[in-house]
Amino acid sequence: MTTSPAFQPINMDRSQRTVIVAGEQTWLPAPQAPVERIPLEREAPEQGQTTSFVRYLPGARFPQHNHPLGEEILVLEGVFSDESGDYPAGSYLRNPPGSSHAPFSEAGCLIFVKLNQFAATDTEVVRIRPQDQQWRPGIGNLRVCPLHEHQSASTAFVHWPAGEIFQPHRHWGGEEIVVIKGCFRDEYGAYPAHSWLRNPHLSQHHPFVDEETLILVKVGHI
Repeated sequence: MTTSPAFQPINMDRSQRTVIVAGEQTWLPAPQAPVERIPLEREAPEQGQTTSFVRYLPGARFPQHNHPLGEEILVLEGVFSDESGDYPAGSYLRNPPGSSHAPFSEAGCLIFVKLNQFAATDTEVVRIRPQDQQWRPGIGNLRVCPLHEHQSASTAFVHWPAGEIFQPHRHWGGEEIVVIKGCFRDEYGAYPAHSWLRNPHLSQHHPFVDEETLILVKVGHI
């Protein structure tokens, strides 16, 4: 008789720089078929703090479920839906602690999801579709679309025009990046669309792009 190996947390040491490119990973079946996922961070099996790329195949549906410590969603491809509406690619959602929903996708979608990582006082419901985005000038030629702020943490879309070079900077409270389109770069490597980067507190880098690039950036939360 064989026994399953004990679960080992995935990338939960947030003092370590971590990079995962979805296109280089194997999609794993989720308990709720037909849904697949790539775990990026996972504290415990099917619970605790979790960060993942999740792919809904056409017609996929999740049963109604709760989010004890919140859920954050970025729609990367297709249309993600729940009882509150339909959210096309480029949508950003936050479901606060204690919320619940029954998500689905009629035609299929790809999303980035963070679970159980909200502060208990972070109770704002956020639903930002592409037509709701409010862009403003950033440093240099960057454009920034703020999405959410709470305590020391903030989240935004950042648009990089081709050839843009940003100043070297240090990450107070860490930095997390999802590359939505294009290819984000720094002195450590190149990160194509659907890459995930986690840079720890007080890390430093010098980012730039060769082509037009769009990223989601979270800072001050690690």
